[in-house]
Formats: sequence, structure tokens, C-alpha cells
Amino acid sequence: MMLASSNNPPAGEKAADGRDLPAATMDVEVEVHGRVDHAGMVDVVAEEVPVALVYNGVSHAVMMATPGDLENFALGFSLTEGILQTPDELFGLDIRSLADGIEVDMHIAGDRFANLKIQRRNLTGRTGCGLCGTDSLAQAIRGIGKVPVAVRPDDQAVQTAVDHLREHQPLQAKTGATHGAAWCSLAGDVLMVREDVGRHNALDKLIGARIAEAGMQAFSKGFVLVSSRASYEMVQKSAQVGIGCLVAVSAPTALAIREAESAGMTLIGFARPGRHVTYTRGPSGPVSV
Repeated sequence: MMLASSNNPPAGEKAADGRDLPAATMDVEVEVHGRVDHAGMVDVVAEEVPVALVYNGVSHAVMMATPGDLENFALGFSLTEGILQTPDELFGLDIRSLADGIEVDMHIAGDRFANLKIQRRNLTGRTGCGLCGTDSLAQAIRGIGKVPVAVRPDDQAVQTAVDHLREHQPLQAKTGATHGAAWCSLAGDVLMVREDVGRHNALDKLIGARIAEAGMQAFSKGFVLVSSRASYEMVQKSAQVGIGCLVAVSAPTALAIREAESAGMTLIGFARPGRHVTYTRGPSGPVSV
């Protein structure tokens, strides 16, 4: 039973007008039932707010997300959804804190905006939802391209990354409610992690952060590890930016396996300490190992 809430975690990021954005967590007074009868304590819970992604003044998507790393999120989403082809097509970005949520207002290249208007749909995302707003079967599954380099990490690299992922998930450690997406070296070193209540959002944040740092070649040598299942959307988003290997701690879907095969991507699932399952391997030829 929730007794009261105290929204006084560390301050969040700043909006364009200097106002504080909502923090990523909230402290909540709760009662714990079980071994200790009616014990009171303070629980740390993950925040979840509507984030509107606006392009040249037109709202395109509203996603429920953790209010952190929003610049990364906006860039990653724009690239993985094919709205932008390269990061330099994003000319500017402002984040505004509004009464009902957060607005991320982006100024993008005119030709990309014209293309967006042609294919625009009303996409309202919820946690774990990648098809909300799709109104036809033809829109459901986008075509997928080939990844430029097949990446096949060895077993030890995968296990090293799995063993160390939790060390890089501070929000998950506090709340138990967020997913993590990690960029890992070919040796299995966890180099960068982003977290969110939504697995798609966590991946978009990671992609945006990596590309902002290293450009469109950011994913040529390494692999992505996600703390979720490998749905086809996760495969598509990865392939869109050239990720050659996706490793998931839970299962892939059959469609994700087919999409990974089509893209020439290595797909690994059930990545747990001491065991993982390879479902697809990139084609022979140029291989990053």
C-alpha cells in the first residue's frame, strides 16, 4: 500500500528555458508485507513521462520514457526510424518541460521533413510498444537493409559483457524497473550504457549517444547487449544504423530471427552467465572478430 510520495530525488536534466526536467526516479513511502509485518520503508521507483518528438513544428510521436538522456533518445529514434539518414541532418534541438510531459523540438533538413510528411503516421508509443498508431499491415514491418560488417564475438566476449552489465545499470539497481542497452567491445568490455523503462527507448538512447560521439561508423567494431528480449523492432533499429551483432538476455522472436538473417546480422539470445544461444550468424566474407 502506498502511503505517500516524496518527489525529491536528485535534479534531472535542464530544459531549453533552464527549468528542471523531471528526475529519473522518485522516492515513495511504502508498506512492506511478508516476513516483516507492515514494515515501512522508502522505495525508489522509476519515473515514466510522455515525451513528444516534434519535427519542424509538427508532432510525430509521443513515447512513454524515462526523462533522461533525451538528446540521445531524439537522435537515436530519428535515425532508427529512418526519419534521418545521418546525424548532420538534425540542425538543432530544444527540450521543453510542459505541464503534461516533455517536448523535444527538432529542426531537421527540409528534404527529410518533406519525406516524413509523406509517410507520417500518428504513432503513440507505450512502454514496450513499437506499432502503436500503425493503421495497416503494410506499415507494420519496414524493409530491412544489410549491415555493412558481420560481427561474430567469441563466447568469452559475450560472457564477459553479460557478467558486467549490471554494474553499469544504476537505475535498474535502484528501481528494478528499467532496461539497459550496452555497447560492448569485441573483448566484451562494456563501454557505454543507456537505460529506460522501455527497451526500445534504451536502445535508441544508446544509438544516439554512440553516433553523437563517433559518427555513423560508431558500430563497426563491437556488439550491442540488451537486457530484454530480442523483438524484430530491436533487430530493425540495430540494422538501421549498422550494428552487426545484437545480444539479448532473453529470447528472440521468430520474426526477429528472420529479420536478422535478412540483414546479415549475428543474433544471440538467452545470454545468461555461463550460457548463450546463437540464432543467426552473419554471412561469410568481411567479418569483425
